[in-house]
Amino acid sequence: MSGTIPLFNPFSSEFRSDPYTIYQYYRLYDPIHWGAAPTPTLPGSWYITRYADVVTVLKDPRFGRELRRILPPDSIPPLPDALRPFVEMAGQWMLFRDPPDHTRLRTLVNKAFTPAAVMRLRPRIEAIANGLVDSIIPVGGMDLIADYAFPLPVTVIAEMLGVPATNRQQLREWSIALAAAIDVRQSLEVTARAGQVTLALMVFLQSLIAAKRQQPDDDLLSALIAAEEQGERLGEAELIAMCILLLVAGHETTVNLIGNGMLALLRHSDQLELWRQNPALSQTAIEELLRFDAPVQMTFRFVMEDVELDGKLLRKGDSVGIILGAANRDPAQFPDPDRLDLRRTDNRHHAFGAGIHYCLGAPLARLEGQIAIHTLLQCLPNIQMQTSEPIWREMISFRGLRSLPISF
Repeated sequence: MSGTIPLFNPFSSEFRSDPYTIYQYYRLYDPIHWGAAPTPTLPGSWYITRYADVVTVLKDPRFGRELRRILPPDSIPPLPDALRPFVEMAGQWMLFRDPPDHTRLRTLVNKAFTPAAVMRLRPRIEAIANGLVDSIIPVGGMDLIADYAFPLPVTVIAEMLGVPATNRQQLREWSIALAAAIDVRQSLEVTARAGQVTLALMVFLQSLIAAKRQQPDDDLLSALIAAEEQGERLGEAELIAMCILLLVAGHETTVNLIGNGMLALLRHSDQLELWRQNPALSQTAIEELLRFDAPVQMTFRFVMEDVELDGKLLRKGDSVGIILGAANRDPAQFPDPDRLDLRRTDNRHHAFGAGIHYCLGAPLARLEGQIAIHTLLQCLPNIQMQTSEPIWREMISFRGLRSLPISF
C-alpha cells in the first residue's frame, strides 16, 4: 500500500458503529500503530491489532499498569479537587496495580470467583433470569438492556456482596456513573460525577462494613473482611475500593456480553435457532459471542522499559492500547473470523485479556451470559428486534448498547 496511514482514532462515531472494519485496515497495513492519545495528557499511544502481538504485550512484564513506577513524582500533575476522590480510590484497584500489590489484592479475593465457587451460584442466577422474564412477558416487549441485561448481573453482584435489596436501585445508578468514568478520555463532568458518587459510596460501604464486622454473614463482603493470606489483610480503604471495583466490574462486562450477544443472534437468525434447538451448545456459543463482539474492546498498558516490537521501538513511558476486539477477529488465528459460528471449537479468544490481569470475574460473566441468553431463547420463541439501528454507548474501552428494544 502506498501513501500515509491515517491516524487511528477510536473516538469517532464511525468507530462506535463498526470498529471491526477499522481494525482490519490497521491489522493489515500498520499493526503496531502510533495513533490518537487516550487522554489529553499524553502525546499519543501505540495501538496493537494482531493476535500474536496482543498476546505478547498482555503477558510481558515490561508492559505495566502503574506509570508512577517509572515517572519522577514531581512530573505527575496534581489532581483537581473534584476528581480526587474517584482517581485516588480507583488507583487502589488491582485492575490498575502491578505486582506485588496486584498479586496480594488478587489473592485475597480470588477464592470467591473460582469456577467451582461460581457454579454454586447457578440456581440463583437462573431464578433471577426467570423472574425478570416472567415480569416482562405480559408487557410484550422491553428494552433488553435496561430491563434485563443490566438488572441481572447487578442483582447477582449485589447479593454476593450482601447489599440489602432496598439499596440496589441506588447501587445501579452509582455503578453506571463509575463505569462511564473508567473509560478513556472522559469529560470533566463525567469524572466529577464519579467523584461525587465515590464519596457517597464510601459512606454507604463504611456503614455496611461496620454492620458486617458486628454481624458477619455468608456473603463476599464478610469473607473479604475476614480474608487473610500469609498475614495480609485488606486495609479499610483497600476494602472499600475492592467492593467498588467488584460492583463496577461485576456488571459492566456482563451487561455488554448479554446485549452484544443477543444483537449478534438477532442479526444471525440461523445461529439463534441453532442455540435454541441445541441448548447443549451454550458453552461454545458464549465463547463465540465473546469473540465475535467483545464486551471489552481494548485495554491499556505503559511501557516500563524500552521494547522493540516487530521492528518498532516502544519507549519507556509510552502508552499502549491493546485492542482485544481486533485480535479476536484476526484471520491468522481464527478461520473466517467475521462469521458468527456457534459451533466454533478452537476458540482461544482474548475477550477477558490474558496474563496476570486476566479477568477475575470471567467464570461468573460466562455463566451469567449463558443463563441470560438461554433463558431468553427458551422463554421468548418469537423474540424480534424493534430497531434497525441499535444505539451504542459513547465509550471506547467498553463496547455495549445503550438500548435495544425487542418484542416477543
